Amino acid sequence: MSMLNISEVTPGSHVTLHYRLSLGDGAEVMSTFSEKPATLLLGAGQLAPPLEDVLLGLKVGHHSTFQLLRGQAFGPRNPDLIQRVSLATLRENSMIGEHFSPGDLIEFNAPRGGRYAGVLKEVGETFALFDFNHPLAGEALAFEVKIIGILQA
Repeated sequence: MSMLNISEVTPGSHVTLHYRLSLGDGAEVMSTFSEKPATLLLGAGQLAPPLEDVLLGLKVGHHSTFQLLRGQAFGPRNPDLIQRVSLATLRENSMIGEHFSPGDLIEFNAPRGGRYAGVLKEVGETFALFDFNHPLAGEALAFEVKIIGILQA
């Protein structure tokens, strides 16, 4: 399987790029600009689909910042995803005894073997309150990208 250099990002491209994700207030969430660039396979779920969509059609050397509206990148905040989990359930999953504090991102095993994460909001006497929304759900974001190389399988 040989890789071909192509001139613009298409679905299935391997894209080498620097990127920075920042909140609306300018606080940086993630950046590769001070490290090695990232190489991503479009469509493999390494970036949220709306972020991948921004990259489509960009050419090598492109460098700009895209503004994403509230909830555009990771969806809106869903109040139904703020849920109580009983301490008994957490104990059964051997997750109590570890020292958690509000704001911690806790990973859970899903019934079918996957994993999902929630942010601990508070711990009561019989339950813990978790927010299972993506931490960036509902946020307006700035997505800065610099395309370094594009390969197509």
